[in-house]
Amino acid sequence: MAFLNCATREIDCKIVYYGPGFSGKTTNLEVLHARQATRRPGQLTRLATTGDQTLYFDLLPLDLGEVLGYRTRFHLYTVPGQPRYNASRKIILQGVDGIVFVADSHPAQLFWNRVSFENLRANLALTCRRLESIPLVLQYNKRDLPGAVSVGQLEQLLNTPGWPTRTASAVSGAGVVETLKTIVTAVVMELGETEKEIVR
Repeated sequence: MAFLNCATREIDCKIVYYGPGFSGKTTNLEVLHARQATRRPGQLTRLATTGDQTLYFDLLPLDLGEVLGYRTRFHLYTVPGQPRYNASRKIILQGVDGIVFVADSHPAQLFWNRVSFENLRANLALTCRRLESIPLVLQYNKRDLPGAVSVGQLEQLLNTPGWPTRTASAVSGAGVVETLKTIVTAVVMELGETEKEIVR
């Protein structure tokens, strides 16, 4: 849940990049961090685990206007994708305001995309939250791979509700910024709806 800091007049929002192991979550954040180098982003902090890693950094400043008279500030996280790190994923999801699900376009990863997506749904349910109640963007990554599965297959597998989607090749940076803009817009719109409810 977004945190209001009255002293600095900022709203802190948490965006989590979720998906199977090695789908490109870390690469997304590395690309975003590198592109923000001239804008003084927060430090890129790695919390290494065996065979996978969790990544965290503050992406600042993003000039997105104000919500409730507060400047918006975003914290971006990745989760370890491998199943044995589920306890870490549960902790990182706490208080999430928006989710980017990074799906791997390699044919051999279709099963793991689905497993990871259902794991996301289950972990949110443990915090009494429904996936459909949180801003979500599906990023279909690794579109540059020879033999990548079609976007239609990924849509059928993951996107029956019709969430926003972006195609990407995170390793080249293609689609990374567009994905971030989409989820940030969705989170800000959700905050705006909350503002209306408060005013009522």
